[in-house]
Amino acid sequence: MTTKLNAASRLGIEPVGRLLLQFSIPAITGMLVNALYNVVDRIWVGRGVNEIALGGLSLAMPLMTITMAFSMLFGVGAANLISMRLGQNRKEDAENALNHCFFLLVISALVIMTVKLIFLDQILSFMGAEPGSEALDYARRYYRIILYGQVFFMVSFGLSHCTRAQGFPAITMISMLIGAGLNMILDPLFIITFGWGVEGAAWATIISQAAAAVWILSFNLGKKAVIHLRLGNFRPSFRILLDIMAFGSSQCLLQLAIASVQFLLNWSMSAYGGVMMGEGGGDVALSGLNIVMSIVMLCVMPVFGINQGAQPIFGYNYGAKQYDRVRKTFLLAISAATAVCLTGFALALLFPHTIVRLFAPNGSSELLGFAPLAMRIIMLTMPLNGLTIVSTNFFVVTGRPKTAIFLSMTRQVIALVPCLIIFGRIWGLWGVIFAMPVADCFTFLVVGIMILRELKKL
Repeated sequence: MTTKLNAASRLGIEPVGRLLLQFSIPAITGMLVNALYNVVDRIWVGRGVNEIALGGLSLAMPLMTITMAFSMLFGVGAANLISMRLGQNRKEDAENALNHCFFLLVISALVIMTVKLIFLDQILSFMGAEPGSEALDYARRYYRIILYGQVFFMVSFGLSHCTRAQGFPAITMISMLIGAGLNMILDPLFIITFGWGVEGAAWATIISQAAAAVWILSFNLGKKAVIHLRLGNFRPSFRILLDIMAFGSSQCLLQLAIASVQFLLNWSMSAYGGVMMGEGGGDVALSGLNIVMSIVMLCVMPVFGINQGAQPIFGYNYGAKQYDRVRKTFLLAISAATAVCLTGFALALLFPHTIVRLFAPNGSSELLGFAPLAMRIIMLTMPLNGLTIVSTNFFVVTGRPKTAIFLSMTRQVIALVPCLIIFGRIWGLWGVIFAMPVADCFTFLVVGIMILRELKKL
């Protein structure tokens, strides 16, 4: 038992630089691999089916983000609560939080799957594609299969946060490696060799998620964990449920806001793309957006990995009232996140055509004219995102979810949605593209002011 407790208690003793490195590298690796398998998914769909199928995946993206929102509500919320309770030496309460997390993930997954399957056609028709478009048909064929694996995704993704909070980031990394590695193997097999098209991509995804769920569950049920998933000892508590939802609410709302923005972007691409490029232009614009946002995701995922690596260090030391260590961890996390964003910014600006052709080697002239320029514009403010993302998470783990919710909403709702609507009406498709870096700049200023005040308090 002493060894197990040391895995958590070292968060308050070892140098924060070493801890951040030890916890972030597995998280970054896992998140990068996780992002890569989404990117590889799209590369094989673009190469093995066609560029319009990429637009179909783009239509399904808001629905997948909604699922992730509930995974983060319960997974991130329970993880933050577990970190604080371990820092306060309340192991039994931490274990009960883990049990709550598991049941909440399973129940919500089954409810979401059932509702979406019943109303799938109506929901997808609302996602922004032109009626009868080719992209809409691809989205329907892909997402129906994805729904069958909903519970595997939510359990593996949600419990991975709780595992990291116990002081085992490598276990979470292995879970992501299992899922991503298997998906990378199955994608070309199912899409190209078997000729299953977008359905093959979907089956590859849910089989991989099931394997990751088995791994993460086996660890939390086993003897090596600091706290254990003991379903027989589950004691329902409304107080714990409220605590989990409070700690996870900002990340959940952020994902829901992202889903709303994804829907608005899909609608804008379809409407304004058709105006700019003629018949079928909406589907082309959707495909171009999917490529660009895949690269954006690939750039920010390592930042989320740094966030996840810093999370247990923040939570434990804040719970233990070691505020100097909290401040040092924050400054190191900001520096690392900004370096990652700068790297992604440079690559996207220097090689946009090469990146687009990776997804669509035989892409249409419309796609190859639109996507590279859109990538350069959207990535202009990428270097600012490191501070924005880490600062928002900082307010979550230090027990101020309302502040974190406000900051999360600033970019996705307060700034971006009005910009998308107004710029789109004035400048059409390119107005929508420019709305994103403008919103990033506004958010950076707001978050920067608030975090400077917070650092003075620490």
